[in-house]
Amino acid sequence: MMEMTTKERLALPQQEMPSQDRIERRSNMEEVALGYSREQAVLEAQRCLDCKNAPCIKGCPVGINIPAFLKETMCGRFDEALGIIRESSMLPAICGRVCPQEKQCMAACTVGKVQKDPMKSVAIGRVERFLADWGADKPIKNEVVPKLNKRVAIVGGGPSGLTCAADLNRLGYDVTIFEAFHKAGGVTVYGIPEFRLPKSIVEREIAQLEEKGVKIVTDFLVGRTASIKQLMEEEGFHSVYIASGAGLPRFMNIEGENLVGVFSANEFLTRANLMKAYEKGKAATPLYPSRRVVVLGGGNVAMDAARTALRCGAEEVRILYRRTEKELPARAEEVEHAMEEGIIFDFLTNPVRIMGDEKGRVTAVECLKYELGEPDESGRARPIALEGSEFLIQADTVIPALGNGSNPLIGATTEGLDFSPRGQILVDEQGMTSLPGVFAGGDIVQGAATVILAMGDGRQGAAGIHNYLKDKS
Repeated sequence: MMEMTTKERLALPQQEMPSQDRIERRSNMEEVALGYSREQAVLEAQRCLDCKNAPCIKGCPVGINIPAFLKETMCGRFDEALGIIRESSMLPAICGRVCPQEKQCMAACTVGKVQKDPMKSVAIGRVERFLADWGADKPIKNEVVPKLNKRVAIVGGGPSGLTCAADLNRLGYDVTIFEAFHKAGGVTVYGIPEFRLPKSIVEREIAQLEEKGVKIVTDFLVGRTASIKQLMEEEGFHSVYIASGAGLPRFMNIEGENLVGVFSANEFLTRANLMKAYEKGKAATPLYPSRRVVVLGGGNVAMDAARTALRCGAEEVRILYRRTEKELPARAEEVEHAMEEGIIFDFLTNPVRIMGDEKGRVTAVECLKYELGEPDESGRARPIALEGSEFLIQADTVIPALGNGSNPLIGATTEGLDFSPRGQILVDEQGMTSLPGVFAGGDIVQGAATVILAMGDGRQGAAGIHNYLKDKS
């Protein structure tokens, strides 16, 4: 392959992601983004400038050597490229699909800075996804690692727990994951919809971890089935990593939230995804019959809930967000897909009351219009309600997607574990809590964050546990 100049690389346009037809996909749960071809992956990798300071690596929470895997991809050495990714991440097929690269590695990419648009950076996640899918059926080389006579318990089988388990397994620890649900995967199985992340991919990545020796115990609720103290003192675990997530949904505390037809995004998505309620006539769990759906919020979970409702038969789906499109926290790709599919966005709008009929069922949402004022403590323009702007939106279903808090169960059953006022576990720079040998990470520490940030905590927790245990007899 001829060496390209920087000017030639910068002249290469970003490769478009092939996707399902916008009309057809409204009525199926198949994956929307179809993935790069071999040729597209190679061309996209050629756009990398191979910067000496590699700012993209600093933008990756798990520290993947991005220029190295792009260079191997560019040369068609896909095995080597995937091997480089797996040194830092055991979940490349998941990260390549759902991580907000435009706010992380792509935001730091020099190509995007030169083009003055992070969305024109090298599409790192798309190449990562291609490599993960390309290598899906190829066996992973199992490194021969001396086994350590030390056992570690992981509380929660989501992205943070899985990543911590993978790193500890690679170091030779005997690792067991305790998962409250009947399937491991956390938000990747109960939260993110099939059309964005097929569950077969999650199952495949988890199976690879089990093949390496990680044990997964499902239907085991730590704090009920056994406490942290019991795991260490009675079951013989030398250390524990708490990655139980943030699964306590937040509501607005407005009139009507107790009406029939109001569902937290957590419940709605769990029914649809983990329990496959969208498979009408096959699934054992019911899904509320909805014609007009209103989703409250502007993050990725709001987009997921709205697009799932559409696929489950809703005739009209609206998203209410009290700021403008510019301030939406959801990934740009997810917003674009939602708009393409006909989701209606009511910007500068917020609900003040949910109305119901004599049977206690939702009939409408009373809303106020807003305007943007000066920036608040978050740096975003503060929404200000316009007096007298009340209006009604007809609806039979309302789905608040306003973020999650931490489930209080771990705190209530673990004496001596310190929490912040917001209910998040406090940890030091190595991820250790106030209890010796007990570490924590992911959403239970950060609040509801992203898959890749949770994975970054998992890596930090594994390193902290190793430092803690390596010198102990």
